[in-house]
Amino acid sequence: MIDVQQVSRYFGDIAAVKDVSFQVEKGEIVGFLGPNAAGKTTTMRILTTYLPASSGTAKVAGFDVHEESMQVRKRIGYLPENPPLYQDMRVCDYLDFVAKIKGVDPNDRKKAVQEAMGKVAIDNVSKRVIRHLSKGYKQRVGIAQALVHNPDVLILDEPTIGLDPNQIIEVRELIKSLAGNHTIILSTHTLPEVSMTCERVIIINKGKVVAKDTTEGLTQKHSGARRLTVVVDAPLEDVRKKISALEGVEKVEKAGNGAEYTTLFVDSSKSLDIRPQLAKLIVAQNWPLYEIKAEDVSLEDVFLQLTTNEEGEAS
Repeated sequence: MIDVQQVSRYFGDIAAVKDVSFQVEKGEIVGFLGPNAAGKTTTMRILTTYLPASSGTAKVAGFDVHEESMQVRKRIGYLPENPPLYQDMRVCDYLDFVAKIKGVDPNDRKKAVQEAMGKVAIDNVSKRVIRHLSKGYKQRVGIAQALVHNPDVLILDEPTIGLDPNQIIEVRELIKSLAGNHTIILSTHTLPEVSMTCERVIIINKGKVVAKDTTEGLTQKHSGARRLTVVVDAPLEDVRKKISALEGVEKVEKAGNGAEYTTLFVDSSKSLDIRPQLAKLIVAQNWPLYEIKAEDVSLEDVFLQLTTNEEGEAS
């Protein structure tokens, strides 16, 4: 549904995005993740035909964003970071206006507006003036304007920014409910947004794609070692020395300060599970054992690893 190949955009001598390539399949929700100023918004603007690329090609539903921009616009719904709302209009009048300028047939316009409001659950505020709505409802109206012409693709730029925790949950559920019928790119720098909403992740840093995979695939691929948390009642140096001598152990370090018991992080080769031999050692040493827990590599760990690496490479 979306095919981006070697897209670059320069502002003078500065590359906002450089050689960006990725694909999004029909019905997917894909998170476009990166720190501030990574190139996310520039890429979204290229896809929505707002900004031309300096080089490379991008296609939406088979149409080139530069050569066939009007065809692309018919097939895209766009929610920018600041929703384009006319604050003095009523919700229903605003959406009718948007449907009109997006080319919805006059005979179908009323139905299109009703369906868009139904999808985002704003029927109950349809007669209210937009400026009197809460931030969460304004965001829903913004999503409705992106949906009103029933586009193939939705591009949402920071859709939950500024919302309170309850509103964030509501908007996340709304976005997930739209998958399947619409292909969705969700651009954000908020990690929970991606892990709780998206099926696949594209991470961009300094204008370049540095990773693309499922969240599970990223954490597995970029976890350099297995990590265990071990809590025992025994002298720190004795525990550290004997665990370090186990086959496959790469690093043993103290976790925290001032704990009643000795707590250590034990890193081992990713290909080797040392828990059986570790448990055997603890029993043999007669150390009271309080915990052995495997630590999962989080998306946050992967994100920090990739976006603080000067020479990250796409995978």
